[in-house]
Amino acid sequence: MSQEAQHSLLNRADEACSIIKEHINKDHIVRVISHNDSDGLSAAGVMCNAISKQGGKFHVTIIPRLKEEFVQKLRSERYKLFVFCDMGSAYPDLIAKLKGNSVICDHHQIHGDDGEKYENLVHVNPHLFGMDGTRDVSGSGVSYISVKGMDNTDLSGLALVGAFGDMQCNDEIQGVNKMILDEGMKAGIIEEHESLKIAYKEEPIYKALSYSFNPALKGISGDPEGAKAFLEEHGLSYGIKLEDFAPEEKDLLKEELIKINPKVFDKIYSIPREAPQLRDIEDYSRILDACGKNKKYSTGVSICIGEREEALDEGIKLAQKYRDSLVKGIDWINKEGSIQLDNIQYIYTEDKEKKRLMGTISSIGIELEILDPNKPVIAISKMHDIIKISGRTTMPMIQKGVDLSYALGEAAKSFNGSGGGHTIAAGAVVPFKDKDNFLDIVDEIVGTQIN
Repeated sequence: MSQEAQHSLLNRADEACSIIKEHINKDHIVRVISHNDSDGLSAAGVMCNAISKQGGKFHVTIIPRLKEEFVQKLRSERYKLFVFCDMGSAYPDLIAKLKGNSVICDHHQIHGDDGEKYENLVHVNPHLFGMDGTRDVSGSGVSYISVKGMDNTDLSGLALVGAFGDMQCNDEIQGVNKMILDEGMKAGIIEEHESLKIAYKEEPIYKALSYSFNPALKGISGDPEGAKAFLEEHGLSYGIKLEDFAPEEKDLLKEELIKINPKVFDKIYSIPREAPQLRDIEDYSRILDACGKNKKYSTGVSICIGEREEALDEGIKLAQKYRDSLVKGIDWINKEGSIQLDNIQYIYTEDKEKKRLMGTISSIGIELEILDPNKPVIAISKMHDIIKISGRTTMPMIQKGVDLSYALGEAAKSFNGSGGGHTIAAGAVVPFKDKDNFLDIVDEIVGTQIN
């Protein structure tokens, strides 16, 4: 990513900031629409916090997918400013037809109209400037740079919550994400230290290890019995918390876990001024992810904007429920595996509980190598007469030419469906009756991309 590209993106974000501030100063209620995952909820949180700090008012709606019909409905609303977070880049032409001004703060790939020609629309997206929206900046990061001009460095931690939720910070933190991290650390909003990357450290160690998926630990992640066996094998108690281990036991655990996956001992980022349950940025993103997966969008937004009380308790309970569902989901793909085509593999469910997890368990399944890491995974959930598709792949497959956003988007068009996202993770919706034909086309496109 060149400095020139980042500078151009930040200039565009400053344009968005000026428009937002102008409407706040005119006492206009800002209409905020955002995505329902961890990144989308963080993005909405960043935007709503920034508006509130300026004494402004907002009306926020969280949705799982931006559809044409939804944008059409917004045309009847009388707001003077619409802000789309973590979505919107697929429909700049429709958004430009809304009354008043619009701002798009998105990081998904753009296919077709880039929205540059509309005077009433400011489109902030890294792809417009040749940057990578999969690694350089998330939706919450784009929201952050779009309000940064109103002195919002204190929101840098929340901006990175979304980046971690979108798996952008698993390896090296780069691009705009690195800029946000540096700003946050300089201001004392974010802290960095090295530690074992174990989730939910307040749980007995065998549970904490089995709930740890990032990074994934073969034979342990998603497998409580496997975690117990691992600990017993090394003479470590499995029923106590990590903090109760003696220093030499912690050293042994660290040594043995590093043998399974060296990434398990790495940098940990925290927001020291946050509530204890939200201090670890990855734990914060997991709680928001659970709110989104359980359709408790208002709970997620409330946590982000500091209206805690019951919301945080509910979020923690949802995270507990979600991680137990993930363990069941991993067990399911362990037993069932995937159905293989020439260039892709797919998993399919009609089960209500599994539908919410399909993209996540696909990613984990690839990392644990339960699913073949050399083929993209197409996860399919039947929803009445349509199917919802989540595609996941790996960076090595991207380097070979795979672009799931293009593959799913193009295949969906053949059946009057819709699709898009990122090269590494994308989604689509098509009629159920076209499932097999859709898969055949995706298989063919991916084969062409690789070859």
